[in-house]
Amino acid sequence: MPDPPHVAALAGSLRDGSYTRIALAHALTEAEDLGASTDLIDLRELDLSVFDADDREVGDALELEARVREADSVLLGTPSYHGSYSSVLKTALDYCGFDEFENTTVGLLSVSGGGFPITPLDHLRAVSRALNAWVIPHQAAVPRASGKFEDGALVDEGSRERVATLGRRAVEYARIQPDPACLESTQNVGADD
Repeated sequence: MPDPPHVAALAGSLRDGSYTRIALAHALTEAEDLGASTDLIDLRELDLSVFDADDREVGDALELEARVREADSVLLGTPSYHGSYSSVLKTALDYCGFDEFENTTVGLLSVSGGGFPITPLDHLRAVSRALNAWVIPHQAAVPRASGKFEDGALVDEGSRERVATLGRRAVEYARIQPDPACLESTQNVGADD
């Protein structure tokens, strides 16, 4: 029997009390309940400057790459900022590439203060596919977040179930063998420049 999968989650929020981080922790708890080891990568704790392709090893970039590369599944979580995902998550993804994401299972989660957290998920799906990751069909969106969290916990039952399902799928699909390669990734000239 293979080793239990390892699931990492990138928390794309720097805010104290981040709803995104809380939701990702809930997904990881579900993954742990299925036997997975987990790693919540809190980008507040890493020194990552704006990406410069001429200086790829700055700060904690190598640590980030290693932690993502170690994972069988990676959850990407973001608040919805102006209809897209956060700049801190963009910076983290810029430091990663095919070595970290190719043929890796990726799950997507977005949290929004408003009623439409879907476009950040679409954007992250496109980025993930460009890196030739396999994106879990189930995605978790938590709209109108302020009414769904209390005392550092996700309390809305529908949201809890959607997020828990994402954690379960991250384990279930951790070692899927995606085929064929995504056209976007095979045509992504300059991605590693």
